[in-house]
Amino acid sequence: MGITKLSDLIRSSAPGAVSYKDISDYTGKVVALDTSVVLHQFRAATPSLSPITGLFFRTLKFLEHDIKPVFVFDGTPPKEKTPVLERRAEAAGWSFKPPGIASSRTRSCLELLKHLGVPVIQAPADAEAMCARLVRDGTADAVASEDMDTLPFGANVLIRQLNAKRDSEVVEYSLPKLLNNLQISHEELVDLCILLGCDYCDKIPGLGPKRALSLIQNHHTIENVVLHINRQTHPVPHFWKYKEARKIFLEAPQTTVAELIWTEPDEEALVRFLCHVNHVREERVRHRMKTFRDSREIRRAGREKEKTAGSHRQSRMEDFFRVTRKREQALEADSSLDETKKKRR
Repeated sequence: MGITKLSDLIRSSAPGAVSYKDISDYTGKVVALDTSVVLHQFRAATPSLSPITGLFFRTLKFLEHDIKPVFVFDGTPPKEKTPVLERRAEAAGWSFKPPGIASSRTRSCLELLKHLGVPVIQAPADAEAMCARLVRDGTADAVASEDMDTLPFGANVLIRQLNAKRDSEVVEYSLPKLLNNLQISHEELVDLCILLGCDYCDKIPGLGPKRALSLIQNHHTIENVVLHINRQTHPVPHFWKYKEARKIFLEAPQTTVAELIWTEPDEEALVRFLCHVNHVREERVRHRMKTFRDSREIRRAGREKEKTAGSHRQSRMEDFFRVTRKREQALEADSSLDETKKKRR
């Protein structure tokens, strides 16, 4: 679910925190991805396609653009999130499985990403919290996720719609600009997100986004907000665990992250895994790997050409100004000579 209507509120109340970019703008950047969100996208968009196959194609598209993806896997979610996970599983027709041994799908994802040469991280709790920490620590440049949770978790840059489709517009959210535009602190943003509705506790019924923002801007904390609302029209939930939710956002579990290393994809290992284990046609995998290599080389050559051309253009501009200065000096000399001649006359 993420944060209810947070993206709508940002677009209307803090448009300066949003920018629109192209996937190529993230070339050379380290991007952290919540693996469960990526897999959920594939299941929802292409139910007939295995999420493992979708992950293969998506990751290669990132690598084509020389984006450095790092996939983060969920650990044990906070107990406060269990009701939400149960509802999601029921709505999707799945049986809810409490945290425990990694599922076969998770093991398959890990093996696939290993063959693709992409690093993975096991989060101690929610993956989005770990993704946000990677950005705060400077290990990653941005988080790519459709969930808005990473903003209250403290990610300075959130990317949405990084789906690698042709002509697709990538939406980037800046946390520092958001806080500045709304004139609130990070702690106040967390309380705002709890009022809007998050995965870790109930919300106050009937409290819309604009009203919630106004209350936080004026009263700063949930404790003060509760004192300034009509408890008849906006009843506060019984045993409301907003303090627990606030703690989850502000005090995410810490873990040591090993050095992130990217290596070249192992085509033969990918063929064995995807074709012999997951029954993808070999010619399809071979063709995609060739397309990946060709496309990456073309893009790299294009960037190098642009870089060289830019350097040449700069040199020519400098030459132009040098010539111009010489011409100005020549004109001044000619002018002085003319004046001298006039005086002699």
